[in-house]
Amino acid sequence: MSAPTPVVIVGGGIAGLTAALAAAPAPVLLLNRARGAEHAASALAQGGIAAAVGTDDTPQAHARDTCDAGSHRNDRAMVDVLTEGAPAAIEWLQWQGVAFDRDEGGALRLGREGGHDRPRIVHAGGDATGAKVMEALVAVARRSPHIERRAGVDVDGLVLRDGRVCGVCVTNPDGTREALHGRAVVLATGGIGGLFAQTSNPPDADGSGLALALAAGAAMRDLEFVQFHPTALALPGLHSLPLVTEALRGAGARLLDADGNSLMDGLHPLADLAPRDIVARRVWRACREGGAWLDAHRIGAAFPSQFPTVFRACMERGIDPRVQPIPVAPAAHFHMGGIKVDADGRTSLPGLHAVGEVACNGVHGANRLASNSLLEGVVFGRRLGRLLRVLPESGNEHGRFTLVRRKPSLDAASLAGLRELMMRAMGPVREGEALRPALEECAALAELGWQGGLARAMVEAALRRTESLGAHFRLD
Repeated sequence: MSAPTPVVIVGGGIAGLTAALAAAPAPVLLLNRARGAEHAASALAQGGIAAAVGTDDTPQAHARDTCDAGSHRNDRAMVDVLTEGAPAAIEWLQWQGVAFDRDEGGALRLGREGGHDRPRIVHAGGDATGAKVMEALVAVARRSPHIERRAGVDVDGLVLRDGRVCGVCVTNPDGTREALHGRAVVLATGGIGGLFAQTSNPPDADGSGLALALAAGAAMRDLEFVQFHPTALALPGLHSLPLVTEALRGAGARLLDADGNSLMDGLHPLADLAPRDIVARRVWRACREGGAWLDAHRIGAAFPSQFPTVFRACMERGIDPRVQPIPVAPAAHFHMGGIKVDADGRTSLPGLHAVGEVACNGVHGANRLASNSLLEGVVFGRRLGRLLRVLPESGNEHGRFTLVRRKPSLDAASLAGLRELMMRAMGPVREGEALRPALEECAALAELGWQGGLARAMVEAALRRTESLGAHFRLD
């Protein structure tokens, strides 16, 4: 009797790992382009995980803040799934071995971040939440007999049989190519920050999975909505910038201009804790008027223990954040848009599923609420895993096979030019005068490489939306 066909999951971040673990005992083949989990964007997440676990909190209050941040473009049914599932997600992560930070009495220590009306952010290791969660999930995945993990492979094609996705094409580390079959394929490939000149993401979070689904004809949703984190460490000439977590502002840090004046006072009732799109636009303007800084000196001696990741990043660059303001700049951080999916990760293509940042079910609306991203990966990853657990074999072994591949990648010089173009035209502040010529340039680059085609689709979406909404701000 032949072995059952596995589910193929592409991507080893929090969404892909959660789906793989929740699919047990169904066999899973987990493919990852990077060789180590520390390169996943999930591992870089500092802010934590939002959940209504406090005595004065409710999923309804969490949902209200989620919709307010998303400019009420959110799919409310998806928001309810997310916020009502958040406490169980925290409990599930603890079962997987995640040790969340607790106060002296043993209760979960809750922080507050931008857009939240109360403390509800759970952390692990201070500002190392993403790394701690990934460490635990990777350890469980390695012990799970139903999961086979392969790293260092690039998935650049989809195999279809009679219109149904039934496998992937991969390029192995030694350059050889092969087709891998699965009863279903899940894209959990993360975001698109790598398409911008400054990003908080690792460079390979470049939209590769999104581009693959686009090439195969999968329906897309909300491609114009790109969130820029307002406080990345400003390091000229560097592509992937260290993040300066929003939790610092929750602990009392203040944003200042070149003259030491507050950037956010009078601009929004929540001031420094306003939703990210508002803060990012203000920091964007300040950077063009002399610079922006985050004054976090009031954290004081507790800085190394409460925010070890930020402290280390600053000290390595000669900045002591206990006494010096931190230079900051906006950086491409999170894509609210992506492959259109339902609550269980189904795309418009039979056999193809998507989860995490590459997917879009409408939960984030036009702007993601802080610390809802890791939460999304767990809540919707678990839902998808339960679906994958009971998927039947695809059948019809004698159907007609077709292959859909992405175009080759742009060369280094063209990719660098595209990143600068996207930062100018698709940054926190946009206008038609920049978007229209950018579309022409992207169309030309689309003939050369898949990144150009994906950028073209995003710019087209931005041009179609002529009003400002959330993270999509039209100056004109």
